[in-house]
Amino acid sequence: MPKPIALSGASVAITGAARGIGHATARAFLAEGAQVFIGDLDADLAKAAADELGCAGMGLDVRSRESFAAFLGAIEPPLQVLVNNAGIMPAGPFVDEPDAVTDAIIDVNLNGVLRGTKLALPGMLARGSGHIVNVASYLGEVPAAGLATYCASKHAVVGFSESLRDELAGTGVTVTTVLPSAVRTDLVSGVQLGGMLPTVDPEDIAEAIVATCRNRTAIVAVPGWMRSYEAASALLPDKVLGAIRGRLTRQRVLQKLDTGARADYDARIRRGAESGF
Repeated sequence: MPKPIALSGASVAITGAARGIGHATARAFLAEGAQVFIGDLDADLAKAAADELGCAGMGLDVRSRESFAAFLGAIEPPLQVLVNNAGIMPAGPFVDEPDAVTDAIIDVNLNGVLRGTKLALPGMLARGSGHIVNVASYLGEVPAAGLATYCASKHAVVGFSESLRDELAGTGVTVTTVLPSAVRTDLVSGVQLGGMLPTVDPEDIAEAIVATCRNRTAIVAVPGWMRSYEAASALLPDKVLGAIRGRLTRQRVLQKLDTGARADYDARIRRGAESGF
């Protein structure tokens, strides 16, 4: 296992960092003395967030290789940590999901991770050192009604990350997949939280991401005990498992989703998807 990354003075790039998990992660890395560079689709918000945090920020469209290359190219080398955090989560029945929204989910949540990783890897491999953190979701391990395409994108990120980690073994470059449960951000606006659905704050995810630079672990779930769900679900009868999943997501997303509270987020995503962001 490669040595822990010394974060003091280290260059760290974070996508989708003008708000939510990315913003909290930038703050956490800055507290460790890292040189942080944040990118976000909303360039003005990225610059405002960077000014607030005391770091560098710029516009970044992870759906564009050129935009991603420009973002990474503006960072003072060497880049030691890349956090692929940008993501979108439209909710609702799959049959009603416009093709443009489906394409946007895959392009942001999956292809954005692939692009950024492919661009960052050559420099890391040349130095024999680096760390990539892919923020997936616990829904990259389990299904969720009303979030079919989102789950597909996150399952793909988990598979990609684990495969790439194996491919890079012995190079000094590591890949960690972070699996948050429900996080109190815009992505879950309108979703009834609590009960059987574990809920955490962006700061919890940020703390876990920073910790991976020290332990270089393969997969981190937040909260950690969520990993036990996978083992338990393999032993449960379908009827029981279906009832649990219904309580976790089907009722919350398909039956009790507060569409009014979620309207601004969904409208922003749909406008961006249909206009190409």
